[in-house]
Amino acid sequence: MVDSLEKKSFATALAGYFGNFKLSEHATGVGFILLFLLATIVGWPNFLQFRNLTNILRQISYTGIIGLGMTLIIISGGIDLSVGSMTAFTGGITIFFLNLFPGDSVLAVILSSMFAIVFGSICGLFNGLLVTKGRIAPFIATLGTMSIFRSLIQYFSGAGNILSNNNLYADIGSGVFLRIPVPVWVFIAVAVVLHIVLNDTRFGRYVCAVGANEQVARYSAIKVQTIKLIPYVITGFTAGLTALLWSSRLNCINPSDCTGYELDAIAAAVIGGTSMSGGKGSVMGTVMGAVMLGMINNMLVLGGVSSYLQQAARGLVIIVAVLLQYNNKN
Repeated sequence: MVDSLEKKSFATALAGYFGNFKLSEHATGVGFILLFLLATIVGWPNFLQFRNLTNILRQISYTGIIGLGMTLIIISGGIDLSVGSMTAFTGGITIFFLNLFPGDSVLAVILSSMFAIVFGSICGLFNGLLVTKGRIAPFIATLGTMSIFRSLIQYFSGAGNILSNNNLYADIGSGVFLRIPVPVWVFIAVAVVLHIVLNDTRFGRYVCAVGANEQVARYSAIKVQTIKLIPYVITGFTAGLTALLWSSRLNCINPSDCTGYELDAIAAAVIGGTSMSGGKGSVMGTVMGAVMLGMINNMLVLGGVSSYLQQAARGLVIIVAVLLQYNNKN
C-alpha cells in the first residue's frame, strides 16, 4: 500500500513538472543538447575526439571571456561594440610595453600581463564614462570608440604586425594545464566569478534592477550611474584578458586581429538567454551560448559545408534565440 502511494505521488510530481514545462524557459539547455547530438551525428566520429573538443573550447574561449562581461552590460541596459577593437588595441600596446624589457625576462611577462588587464579596464572605463557622464547612447559611444581603438593600433603599428621580443610570453596563450588549454581555464574561472557576482551579490541584483527599469531603480536609491559604469570596466577587464591570451598565443598582434569579436560576444549572450532589452540574463547561459557557436562552426567544418555559410548559420541561431525570448515575454 505504501509502495503504491509512493509510486503514485512520484508519478503525480513527474506529470506536474512536465505539465508546467515551458520550452521557451529552457530553450538554451534544450538547444544545447539538441545541437550537441546533431554535431555528434554530422561529425561522427571526429567530433567526440578529445582533441577536437578542446580545440572548440580554445577557439570560443577568447570571445567567450568577452561575452561574459558583455552579458553584464546588456543586462544593465547597455551595449559595447568596441570590444574587438579594444582587444586588438590592448594586445598591441601590451607588446610595446613588453618590448621595453630586454631579453626573455619572466618579470617582464608578469608586468606585461598585469598591464594588459589594467589597460583593458581603463579602456572599458572610458566607454563607461562616455555613457554615464557624457550621457551618450551606448550604441553611439562604443561605435565611436570602436573606430578610435582600431585606428590607434593601426597608426602605432604602421598597419603591420607587432612582434614580441620575449619568447616566454608565448607560454601564456599556448600553455596547457591538465591537457586543457590555459585560455579555457581562464574562461571557466571568469565565468564562475561573474556568475557569483551576478547571482549572489547586491551589485548583481542592482544591475538587473537598473536594466529592468532605470527610473524605478533610481527611486529605490540605487546609484544608477555607478551600476551602469562598472559593467563597462568589467568588460574592459575581460577584453584585457583576451588581449593577453590572444597576443601571447601568437607572440604578436596584427591591427586587424579580433575583428568581429563584438558580434560573437553579443551573440553568445543572446543565445544564452540574455534579454537585449535589459534586466535579465545568465552568465552560465552565455557560456552555453559561446560553446553552441563553437559547435556550429565545428559541425559545419566536419560536415564539409562551405565556410561562407557559417555566418548564415550563426545568424539563424541568433534570430531563433531572440524569437524565443519574445514569445516567452508574451
